[in-house]
Amino acid sequence: MLHVKSIPAFNDNYIWLNISEDNRCAVVDPGEASQVIDYLKANSLTLSCILITHHHWDHTNGIDDLVRYAPNAKVIGPDVHPIPQRSMAVGDGDQIDVFDHRFLVVGVEGHTDDHIAFVGDGKLFCGDALFSAGCGRLLGGTAEQSLNSLKKLASLPIETQVYCAHEYTAANVAFALTVEPENDALHLYREEVNRLRAQGKQTLPSTIEREKRINPFLRTQEPTVIQAVAGRTAADDELAVFRALRQWKDEF
Repeated sequence: MLHVKSIPAFNDNYIWLNISEDNRCAVVDPGEASQVIDYLKANSLTLSCILITHHHWDHTNGIDDLVRYAPNAKVIGPDVHPIPQRSMAVGDGDQIDVFDHRFLVVGVEGHTDDHIAFVGDGKLFCGDALFSAGCGRLLGGTAEQSLNSLKKLASLPIETQVYCAHEYTAANVAFALTVEPENDALHLYREEVNRLRAQGKQTLPSTIEREKRINPFLRTQEPTVIQAVAGRTAADDELAVFRALRQWKDEF
């Protein structure tokens, strides 16, 4: 299995490193480069590829410097918006090899119209499409796209580890508890999240199993969630519930 290392960036981003047994490295969504390069040098790692989930600057700004540092590194990302130094464009259903592991590319539009995720080795690198107890704002895609994308991710094996690109968990849990105040799994998770953050530790990765129990955006068919948004939408179909949830979270 690949070893995953997190490198914090900006206020709340995570840059994920996949490290093979022979010290090759794949970097996911490098918004910054300097701390990645420092880690590569300190641990004698060879940067082989850079995986990009979408075009936002906090996921791409480090690409140019990383490619200057490692000119042979492939840059793999979606072919919708310009990605610096992109050498391979991929989309939904494509497969790529990350060292000796096959990763599936999943189209997860919604947060943006170009968003993809990478799934392999029991791991999901989902950028801003899915957060622990939340999901990304609609900044280019539609609510229908986002809902369909989240349903794709929810269908992954429940043991899949979820590597999101931001440390938003505590705020997301606060919102989720407003939606489902009697969700016991959420109360237990809040205690765990508060303990981890008080110790300066990250809350990620999560798992698909956990998210299906605590993430309101994956629970739009649950009676408790439908009832929670009843005053915010006249309809009770899944898309209407999702739209109401997303607007509520945007205002939260």
